[in-house]
Parts: sequence; C-alpha cells; structure tokens
Amino acid sequence: MDLALTDEEKLLRTSVRRFAESALVPRASEIDINEEFPWDNIKGIADLGLFGIKVDAEYGGSGGGSRHVVLVVEELARACPATSLTYIAQLSLVIHAINNFGDQEQKNRFLPDLVRGNVLGSFCLTEPGKGSDAAGLETRYSKDGNTFVLNGTKCMITNGSHAGVYIIFASQDRSLRSKGISAFLVERDTPGLKTNIMSGKMGMRASDTAEVFLDNVVVPAENLMGNERDGFRVAMETLNASRSSLAAQCVGIAQSALEYGIRYAKEREAFGRTIGQFQAIEFMLADMSTKVHAARLTAWEAASRIDEGLPFVKEASMAKLFASEVATWCADRALQIHGGSGYFKPSAVERIYRDARVTEIYEGTSEIQRLTIARHLFDESNSG
Repeated sequence: MDLALTDEEKLLRTSVRRFAESALVPRASEIDINEEFPWDNIKGIADLGLFGIKVDAEYGGSGGGSRHVVLVVEELARACPATSLTYIAQLSLVIHAINNFGDQEQKNRFLPDLVRGNVLGSFCLTEPGKGSDAAGLETRYSKDGNTFVLNGTKCMITNGSHAGVYIIFASQDRSLRSKGISAFLVERDTPGLKTNIMSGKMGMRASDTAEVFLDNVVVPAENLMGNERDGFRVAMETLNASRSSLAAQCVGIAQSALEYGIRYAKEREAFGRTIGQFQAIEFMLADMSTKVHAARLTAWEAASRIDEGLPFVKEASMAKLFASEVATWCADRALQIHGGSGYFKPSAVERIYRDARVTEIYEGTSEIQRLTIARHLFDESNSG
C-alpha cells in the first residue's frame, strides 16, 4: 500500500488549502461566537465541486476516492472545524448512503442537488437517551398500504434544521433490535416533520445541530432505502466508511493547534528570549508534531484500504480513536503554550480546544471504537 501522495492529490490539497485559508480562516472565530451557520463556506465548497468526490459524473460528481475525501477534510478542519463537520455530514454520510444504498430513481432525484450544494442532507440516527445503542431505536414506522408512517424524535442531528432531505432510521418492532430497522428518505416539506435548533454547544458552534420531530410522517414506498429492514446495515456501513473522514477532521484540528503553538512560541518572549527556545516548549511541539504525523498516517491508511477494496473497519476505528485523542491532546498543549492569553476569546486555540473535544464523542465514542477494534482482534485470532 502506497501512502505517498500522487501529483493529483497534492494539487487537490493545495487548491483546497488556498480556498480554506482565504475564505474560512478569516471568519472562523466570528461564526463560532455568533453560532452562525456558514452558508458562504458551503457555497464555496460546492463551487469547487468538493461535494461530488466519489460520485459519478452522471449525478454531477467528479469521481475520486476516500483518499481525496480525507485530504479535503483535513484542510477544511485545519481552517474551520465546524465547516468541516457540515461537509462530512453532507458527503460522507448522506451522499455516501444514497450513492451506495439508494436505487437508480433515488440517486437521480436526490444526488444532483446534494452534490451542487443546492440542498443539504441530514443523517438521522441518534435519539434521546440512546446514544451508542443504535439498535435500540424508539422511532417507529408502520405500513399503511403503499406508504410508511413514521413517529419519533431524533436529536443532535448535524444539518438538521437546514436540511432539505433527511435519511431517517426507524424500527418496525423494537424487540427485533437491528433486524427491525429500515431507512427512509424524507423531504423537508413533508407534513409532520419539524425541527428545533439545539443551540449552546461547547464547540463546533457554527455547525447546525438540531432535534427532528416526526409526527405521523407519511413516506411513499419509493423513498425506502434498499429493502425493508436493511436500515441498520445502511447506517453501520455508512458510519464505518465515514470514520476515515472523521479521523482526517481530527488531524486538521491537531495540525492547526500545532501551527498556532509554533507561531506563538516564535513570537512570545519571556526571560529575555522567545519561549520557543525553552526546552519544555520544544518538547511539547515535538510531541505534538509526532502525534499529528502518526494520526495522519492512520487516516490515510484507512482511506487507502477503502479505495483498494480491503477490509477497513478495524483500521478506520483505530484512525478515528487515535486521531480524536490526538486532536484533544494537541489542542490542550497549544492552549498550555499560549498560557493565559489562549484562555480568552477570540483566541484561536480557545476555539480549537472546544471544537476538538466532541471528536471523541460523535460518530462513535472512543469507547465504541475500542470495542470495535477489540472484537476484530478476537475475530482475527479465531480465524487465524
């Protein structure tokens, strides 16, 4: 497996970095403080065709693979983590799920607008009180002729209040656990679907997080994704594949923390010299750089395995676990290097510190990643 970047990948990274530094960085603190959704950032991402990675040209996509996605995500997260979260939810969750599990009619109907950024999508799995128990959904569906009727509540849903299309996971019979779950495409103007913005987040404040309420929402049969009771497979396979994207987001956050730490260490003077000349600071930066590099390699390996059709679930969980913990650790070290000046808004490291923390929680907590890794280790041991 070759983890070195190709010329095409280097060009993509350079292009996205230029865009991110010119368009995302200048407003990152402002939109965080105001909890302002960055529509202009989303338009810029769409104009670059970045929502079309891994999507065929017939739907407006540009092709490419998971390696392209992780390169893009890292650069977006390095500039504005909240914007990168919106991007991941759109591409790695919603577009990925429709592209891989939708039928031809569903792809024709939904993908072009999602790829162009005309419509945002939302992946609605999490429920109040459920968290990591994705098989224990309380959102229900029943059949009524050629339609399905959905009732329930989703929470902490990225893009939830701004989405035009929702992938809703619901169970016909809770006692069946994972075997009773189906996935449905629900459009925003469907009667009975309502949303409520969940404000006051610690970090990722410019991203859209919402509750989604379903009150006798009628869904036509043609909006069922895959076969009935395929929903858990749709959810898990999508989340497994998206973990390389999440790992790349964490790498971008950690890289940003490292760069701010280096910059401050070169500028701040104490005891007659810059603090970067003190061994304690040098060691912090060296450790940060080493961890960021290692985390980047885990993300690249996971993405490369996906592109090459190799087993990747264990490696993707490793990448997400390690990179998320590196992100929070590097953010903490960057704040320590800045001292008191980094503790107050609008310090970039204060925002990065808050943004980093959730990466160990969403799309599979660190504890869930460890369970996944351990189970694969035992499976491999039993088969070998």
